[in-house]
This record gives sequence, C-alpha cells and structure tokens, in this order.
Amino acid sequence: MRMSLPKKRKGLLRTTALILATSFAATGCSSLSAIDNREPVSQGLSYQAEYRTPKDRGRHWDRSASSQNRSQCSDNGAASLAHAPMNTAFTPDTVLLSAGDLVMVMVGSDATFTGTHEIAQDGRLALPHLAPIIALGRTTDSIERELGQALVSQGYYDQPPRISVRLQDFAPARVFVSGSVFEPGAVTIGGVSGADRDSIRQEALGATAEARRLSRALQSAGGIRPDADLSSVRIRRGQKTIVVDARPAMLGRPYNDLILLAGDHVDVGSRDCFQEELVKPTPVTTPGVKVFMSNLTQPAASNANSAIGKEARELRYGTRFLEAIVGMNCMGGTKLVNANRTAALISRNPVTGESIVIERRVEELLRSADRDDFNPYMMPGDALACYDSGVTNVFDVARGMSSVAAAAALLTL
Repeated sequence: MRMSLPKKRKGLLRTTALILATSFAATGCSSLSAIDNREPVSQGLSYQAEYRTPKDRGRHWDRSASSQNRSQCSDNGAASLAHAPMNTAFTPDTVLLSAGDLVMVMVGSDATFTGTHEIAQDGRLALPHLAPIIALGRTTDSIERELGQALVSQGYYDQPPRISVRLQDFAPARVFVSGSVFEPGAVTIGGVSGADRDSIRQEALGATAEARRLSRALQSAGGIRPDADLSSVRIRRGQKTIVVDARPAMLGRPYNDLILLAGDHVDVGSRDCFQEELVKPTPVTTPGVKVFMSNLTQPAASNANSAIGKEARELRYGTRFLEAIVGMNCMGGTKLVNANRTAALISRNPVTGESIVIERRVEELLRSADRDDFNPYMMPGDALACYDSGVTNVFDVARGMSSVAAAAALLTL
C-alpha cells in the first residue's frame, strides 16, 4: 500500500526544493566582484607593468609595459644593460685562502714543520711549535715569507729556510647575501659531496674554486631579482669593500666573478624598477621557478590528469603567464565549451611584500595583438588557478539542479 504525505508537508518540500534550486542557479550563474589589490595595479605601477589588465587600455595605456617599467628606474638608465662594459679585460684570479682550505707546507727537509694543514675556523694557520699566523684572505706567497721570519725569530733557523706553501684543496665557504635577491640569507658555496670527490685531485697540489665564485653565491640565494642593480654589487670583506659590475654576466661577457671567502657579505642594490632583460636564465639568475598550480577543468578533469604535482611545477625562468596557462592544461579542448576560461595569478611584490592577484580571460590574452603588455612574467613562488568556462559552469549548475530536483521528488513519494 502506497503511503502518501500530508498535503501540507508535500507543499513544504516542494517549496524547499524550489528555493534550493533557485539559490543554486543564482550562485552558479552570478559573477563575482572584481578582484581588488592594495597596489596600483591598474596604473601599471605595481612590480610589473604587465600586471595591468586589458580593460585599463583607455585610462592608463599611454605607454607600453616595457617603457613604463623603465620609467620607474631610479638612475635614469645609467645602470642598465645598455651601458654595460663591452670588453672587460680578463685578469687571472688572485688565490686567497679561506677557513677550511687545505695547504701543504714544506720547510726544506724538516719533518717537524712539513705537512698538510687546514686553515682553522678563525682563519689562522697553526704549525707545530709556532704561534698561529693569520691566513684568511692572504696569498700563499705572503704566508711563506711570514713563516720564514717566524722560524728565524724564534731561533729555529739562523737564515730563512726554503719554504713552500701550496694550496691542496678549497673548502666550502659560508657567505651572506642580501639585497635584491629572491632568497637573502647565509649560503654555503663550494661544497663537494663525497660521491663527487676525486682522490687523485685531492692528493695533488693545486686546486680550483669555480663553485666558490660570486655568481654561485647569487644563484644559491635564489638569483637576482628583476629590480637588481648589477652595476655595483658590493662584497664586504672585513673592513674592505669590493665593487663588482656584474652586468656583463647577463650578456655572456667576461666580468670579475671573484672567488669568495668565508664570512664575505654580498649586497645587491636595487634600481627600483622591473627590468625585463634580467628575466632569463644566466649565471646570476635562477634557472627556473617553482609555480604552484591548480587546474580542475575540462578536458583535464584533475591535477593528476594534468600532470600537475601536489605542490609545484618547475618552469623556465622567463616564462610568461600565457605560457604557464598552457603548461597547466588550462587552454584548448572543445572551443564551444572550453574557450571562455579565466585564469588567476597570485604573486607577491618582493620589494613591498604585498600580495597581488591578477585575473585574465584566457582567450582574450591569447588573441590580443598587444598581449605582452598585460602578460606578466612568472616569479618564484607564484601560484596559478584555472576556472571553467561559462558553458561548463551552466552544465555544472544544471547537474546540481537535477540532483536537487531528484532528491525533492524522492521526498514526496
């Protein structure tokens, strides 16, 4: 026997179902308010002028993004790559000792003082029966002279003996990097893992320190930022300051990529402007950026199907927003259904620390001839989110309404 609900209850259920369906449709079809930012993004005065949106063409489109970026520079272009030295003379490196370096000391045929010694953490070289001498930041030739004088002054020899101090192995160096780099802080450069050690080279005299150069320290600190002033990279070593013009590094030219010592402090100034020519893989920039992505759209129905990991994807440094959208499978598929997608870029101004959210209509960005003026470069740590097209949204709303209607029908039975 079929049980029927009271008419009053049936009416209540139908009214509830209708309200739910109407609310679902209104929520699914309504457009969200425009994304707001604290920074003057629409005027092109945020970190990149490319953050401007196409709808701002009429109000703030008097200059291209590139020219607007350049106009923010604090030095009127004097420190730009266009003024980089054309031919920097190559000079051999002066080998200076650092804490942890391994040296072979030979004093004639005297077995007491001859041997392999490591420069101590305080930068001193200690030989048996002799007072330690400062070795940090000095050449082997100057140490040879001081050792000879010490052996004579302390009565071991009447005349300075034949002394040879030879570098056997460079040690890793802990240096400090600050200023316009993506990850300022202490970095250790020049280390070699046990698997990479060469015993023959270890036992031979002489060594190279390619991994202890300025460029390696900059890369280890996340690479220089696009606002960096490469014309005057400052290295503070004790009371001494060395200024290096590293602009030729961006152009594949020789420059003073000096060998750093433990305790050195590298500081990179800022030009207060976004320099597009610095956004590419070089010896002083990051080779790639890790970008966080979310793509739950058709035709890629999940992050796994999109080949997107649970955390981040590596992109070549210099990748723009549109290329990243393609990389996360947010473009393509059936035009009628998938064309009108939108993508959101979540970034952070590295100078001010302010977060920025930029939203683009994917097809508009693809089809605009002036797309580069609002096609930002991807920065380390950026995040991307892809939203479905309007047609897909309607399909999802229709499916939701069908589910609500089916549930209401079952309740009225």
